[in-house]
Amino acid sequence: LATIKPYTLEETYELLEAIDSGNDEHIIEELGDLLLQIVLDAQIAADEGRFDLTHVVDRLTLKMIERHPHVFGDVAAETPEEVRRNWDQIKEQEKQRRSIFDGLPAALPALARASRIAEKAAKVGYDFPHRDMLFDKLREEIQELADEIYPGGQIPHTPASVEADIVADRELADPELRERVEGELGDILFVVANIARRWKINPEEALRKSNSKFQQRVQKIEQELERTGSSIQKASLQEMEQIYQAVKQQEKQNS
Repeated sequence: LATIKPYTLEETYELLEAIDSGNDEHIIEELGDLLLQIVLDAQIAADEGRFDLTHVVDRLTLKMIERHPHVFGDVAAETPEEVRRNWDQIKEQEKQRRSIFDGLPAALPALARASRIAEKAAKVGYDFPHRDMLFDKLREEIQELADEIYPGGQIPHTPASVEADIVADRELADPELRERVEGELGDILFVVANIARRWKINPEEALRKSNSKFQQRVQKIEQELERTGSSIQKASLQEMEQIYQAVKQQEKQNS
């Protein structure tokens, strides 16, 4: 089972890509590939005399029945929140967990895991009373990062411009300072994940879309430069930015 874990993860991400594309044929194909991974897992276990696919389906069926007493039993649940609360209570009884974080997969992508950790803490009341407070927290965390990076914690006012001279980045030579900066950056990302959670946005999905958007725009820079007989390796920053902004403007017009 351990040997095909990487393929299961890869197929899951390929399914997410297919869903983003909106191409039904692509989605069907990737759902099939992911289903194949499940069948393979079950078959490997069956070959080892441990369990088979029937056991998997039986367990799933029983779990769905037990966790939806408002459908299969006589428990009343009028709202989605009541359904969720029943689900969580039954799940806790089943697992007999000691911590609110038990059962949270350690292998989740860090941004998604940050949101889930905060969500579980919020369920027991450990959360900011008002979501707007998170922006004050974000400012606090950014200042703490600035305190580590800049003398006196003063962030230089450096307007974002492609016309400025290029200044090479320098690594933090002090290992202890590097560790502190890493910690402060992590705190900022954690707050950002919480902002997404409080506005009902999936931060992992948001970042995936931004990654894809930026990649597509840069690829259009490559295509435009190639069309004019140049390349992205030869172009200046100013040339690339001009095309980038033109691509953004075209996207706005199309939307």
